[in-house]
Amino acid sequence: MKIIVLGAGVIGVTTAWQLLKDGHQVTVIDRAGGPAEVTSFGNAGLVAPGHAFAWASPTAPGMMLRSLWRGDQAIRFKPRLSVRQWAWVARFLGQCNATSAKVNTARKSRFCVYSQAMLDEVVAETGVSFDERRGGLVFFYRRPEAFAAAALKCRILSDAGIAIEVLDRDATVAKEPALAAARGQIAGSLFAATDASGDANLFTIGLARKCAEKGAVFRYGEEVLDLRAGRGEITAVVTDRGDLTGDAYVLCLGVMSPHLVARLGIRLPIYPVKGYSATLRITDPDRAPRLGGVDEENLLAYCPMGERLRLTATAEIAGYSTAHRPADFRVMFEKARALFEGAADFDNPSLWAGLRPMTPTGMPVIDRSPYANLWLNTGHGHMGWTMSNGAARILADLVAQRQPAIGREGMTYEG
Repeated sequence: MKIIVLGAGVIGVTTAWQLLKDGHQVTVIDRAGGPAEVTSFGNAGLVAPGHAFAWASPTAPGMMLRSLWRGDQAIRFKPRLSVRQWAWVARFLGQCNATSAKVNTARKSRFCVYSQAMLDEVVAETGVSFDERRGGLVFFYRRPEAFAAAALKCRILSDAGIAIEVLDRDATVAKEPALAAARGQIAGSLFAATDASGDANLFTIGLARKCAEKGAVFRYGEEVLDLRAGRGEITAVVTDRGDLTGDAYVLCLGVMSPHLVARLGIRLPIYPVKGYSATLRITDPDRAPRLGGVDEENLLAYCPMGERLRLTATAEIAGYSTAHRPADFRVMFEKARALFEGAADFDNPSLWAGLRPMTPTGMPVIDRSPYANLWLNTGHGHMGWTMSNGAARILADLVAQRQPAIGREGMTYEG
């Protein structure tokens, strides 16, 4: 079949790769000038099944409420005069209970384990290089009560096949010596030995190149404006350069996905959750972390990428703007400096902000739409890099009318 993929982020490009493997002709359209220049550009870099806990949890509403007057909360809510925002928040809060959090975490965990296996398969097939780092990830907690609660919750991850070690303060610092300066503030950590990290932007650029070598056509700098439909099918993609037609279409446009298909009566429960990212040059490798990880109570992620250190923080429910000011990174840098003072050039950071396409459950939508030849692969939220290769394989299996290797509970289109 001739298949048109809408979006050239990590989701769209991995989808293109899997469709090419199945023998399809693939065209990828993106408004950016190249692959992975939007949400996939500056993300945390963690390939982290061991961090698959649902964001919609019993603690989230309190953080959102406190964020109305405090700027140091991990999840921040900035109300807008937006029906879309308030409708999404209502659905998100509906998931913020212990029962739903357990179900969503279990589903995410299983899916992320499968997706990491698919990433390994793609890397073996292509040899794509992306500053990959193996050896595990460290998720540490500052308060004893938070650490104790996490140690209990990690049984959900273990049931999904994720190897989790519960480490005390000393064992945490032994695993990651760069945390020595913060030893007195660490209660303990969860260590996911099979988790990994790498630059999603470099991976996507490299895989796009491999896709092109297999015959994929990439149309960059072309904005998708609309989808034409008739008799229960999509008949064309309308872009600012004209119409394109194919046998099937795959929607991988992240936070913009709901806008494109709303006119068709397709309702996607996706809203942007803004995150802030800083990339620093490592100045002292001995002080820099050798593994990626997360300061859990500050939702501060750190990830060594070759000679760079990536820092990411904050989940801000605030609309579609990616604008940022140096002041937006103040809390991030205060926390990171305390952890890794002298490890990197904090005075000359590269700053960025991006929008995670979040669903209330944290699970993506991977399914056929109500239109027979329009497929959905969108809404991967804060785990898009981790989920991307598994999501692409599931989508390709659905197009081929094959049973995917894992169940799709929580990933189906509900309307």
